[in-house]
Amino acid sequence: MELVIEGVVACSKRVERKQIRFNQETGLILDIGDLGVPQEKVDFYYGDDCLIFAGMGDVHIHAREDKSQIHLYKEDFTSASRASLNGGVTHACDMPNNPVPPIDDESYRQKLALTLKTGFPFFLYAGVGPETKPLSFSVPYKAYMGPSVGELFFKNEEELESALSAYEGKFVSFHCEDPVILEECKNKETHELRRPVEAETIATKTALELIEKFHLKGKLCHYSSKDGLPKILEAKKKGLPVECEVTPQHLFYNQDLLSDKRNFMQMNPPIRSKEDQEFMLQSFLEGNIDYLATDHAPHTPEEKEKGTSGLPGLDTYGGFVTWLLVDKKMDPKLVSLACSERPGNFVNNFLPSLKKCEKSFDRFGKGFGLLEEGYVASFTVLNLKRPWTVKRENLQTKANWSPFLDVTFPGSVEDVFLLGQKISL
Repeated sequence: MELVIEGVVACSKRVERKQIRFNQETGLILDIGDLGVPQEKVDFYYGDDCLIFAGMGDVHIHAREDKSQIHLYKEDFTSASRASLNGGVTHACDMPNNPVPPIDDESYRQKLALTLKTGFPFFLYAGVGPETKPLSFSVPYKAYMGPSVGELFFKNEEELESALSAYEGKFVSFHCEDPVILEECKNKETHELRRPVEAETIATKTALELIEKFHLKGKLCHYSSKDGLPKILEAKKKGLPVECEVTPQHLFYNQDLLSDKRNFMQMNPPIRSKEDQEFMLQSFLEGNIDYLATDHAPHTPEEKEKGTSGLPGLDTYGGFVTWLLVDKKMDPKLVSLACSERPGNFVNNFLPSLKKCEKSFDRFGKGFGLLEEGYVASFTVLNLKRPWTVKRENLQTKANWSPFLDVTFPGSVEDVFLLGQKISL
């Protein structure tokens, strides 16, 4: 069945009213064009208060489900898919720091099989550890340069370099915190002092050197500091294939705003100073940071009270984007790049290999992130004039809390389409 959606479409090339024709059965876009179908015959019509984006993607989440099933009380792929769609996210990439981490063909396939029950497009990182080797097919990898949450990490730079020598030319994302600095600071009185900016900047220098040495396609995760970001931007200018993420919480909050929320707002790397926050926000608004990624970490309130690091963020992704668009006047074309096109391109790198590994990936056509023929008919529709106050009863994550509780965003997720199907939120 062919359907037509009309509205103001935002992509990196244009922001203008268009009609998108798609096949509901295949879940793929047929074409995008001018207003050839009369309004009364359009199946889904959106006024000028709304923006239609190619389905937004989150390249950094922790759904917590693995073969062990130990952390199902935190989240599973089904609840993570609901939280994603609730926040306007139509595909997501799950991190490997599970009790049974995906580090080889067998463990990766076992975890991938767990995602298929949802019908939601989950992509998986494989873990890089001191004794691991690359998989036989193309996937993204994650390297924890120092201890965070889980047991998959390195104790020093030499150990990391030795392991990465086997991953030449691969896609590797880095959690940038230097293990030596973390060890030196582990007894400091606050979380911010135990994980200082210096740990991130030193690790950044190391990561950039290793990306160059081993010809990696690198991505630096959940970046937080004004000291390190210029180093990344300079490396990009020189042609180094490196990208960078930032989280909503690092753009929205700083240490001065946490007051009594410190336990609940604890994450790795920590929420930084006002100077860091303002620098990162301005850099993102100018298009100098590649991805908006939540680092969704659905720990329970009880675990947060005990000092567990990590914040849930999938449910609030779309609402936060309206804050960027309305309150911070971010160019919708740059939003499309950071939230739709680059996340789509990231996973599209692995589609050919994954289609050979799992037949259900054939349904994704040419891939994600673009409003073009043959790409998935997944759309994120944001209403910029309908405010949304974040409440527990609005959340789909099992964690049932958010760092944005009681925050009112200027807009909200109007509708979400997943592979040609309009989702009931």
